[in-house]
Amino acid sequence: MRQSAADGPQPAADDAHMPAADDAQPAADGARTPEIEVGGRPMLELEQVVKSYHGAGEDVRAVDGVSLRLAPGEMVALHGPSGSGKTTLLLLAAALLAPERGTIRFQGRDLASFSEAQSSEYLLRHVGFVYQHFRLMPRVSALQNASRKLLMSGVSMREAQARATPWLQRVGLSERLDRTPEKLSGGERQRVAIARVLAAEPTLILADEPTGNLDSARSREIVQLLGSIAHERQAAVLLVTHDLDAAALADRSLTLHDGKLR
Repeated sequence: MRQSAADGPQPAADDAHMPAADDAQPAADGARTPEIEVGGRPMLELEQVVKSYHGAGEDVRAVDGVSLRLAPGEMVALHGPSGSGKTTLLLLAAALLAPERGTIRFQGRDLASFSEAQSSEYLLRHVGFVYQHFRLMPRVSALQNASRKLLMSGVSMREAQARATPWLQRVGLSERLDRTPEKLSGGERQRVAIARVLAAEPTLILADEPTGNLDSARSREIVQLLGSIAHERQAAVLLVTHDLDAAALADRSLTLHDGKLR
C-alpha cells in the first residue's frame, strides 16, 4: 500500500502529522461498529483499524480500533474536535496511509494487497479527495484546475474542460472560469477543489472540511450536492466536518473522539 504521494507535504488543521497527498495517486471487546444494513457489498469497509504517530517522546493513537461501513449511495458525516483523527481516517481510506492493525476494503478488496500501481490507480480513478487546503495550481485558471485530475487520467484537454465546466457552474462559479486562484476568495477556491473532484466522477468521495471556507447557505448547497451525487450515482461519501448543521444533512452522522467512534 502506498503511504505518500508526490506533491510534497500539506498541513491540515485536524492532524498535524498529515502526510502528502495527491489527486492521482484491535479495539476493546464490545466496541461499536456503526453501520447500516445494505444490499450487496459495502463500498468501503474498515475493520478494527488502528493508526498511531510516534515522536517527541510519546505515541499518539490517532485512529483507535475504528470499524465502519459505507454503502453505495450513502453519505456519512464524521465530526469531532481538532486532533481527533478525522483526517487520518480519510488518508487511511485513500490508501495514503497504512494502518498498523486492522483491514480496509474497497468493494471487497483489501487495500493492503494493492501494489504501488494499483494504489495509484485506486486514488486516480476511484477516489475523489476534497482537500482542506484546496491544493490548487497557482497562476492557472479555475477551469484548468478543475480539469486537472481528468488530464492526469489521460483525458484530452478539450474533453476534460468540457466535463469540468458544468461542475464549476453547478457550484456557482460560472463567472469565474478564467480566474486564477490568486483572484478567487477562499470560498471560491474551495468550490474549484470540489468541482475538480466531481468532474472525475469518483465512486468514493473523501471530503476533508469541504465547507470550512463557505458561508452557511453555500455550505448547505455543497453538502446537499455531495449527497445527491451519492444517491444518483451510487457513490459513497465520507464527509469530515466541524459543522453540525452540515453533518445533519448526511444519511448518518458519527462522532470521532480521541481516535474512537462514538
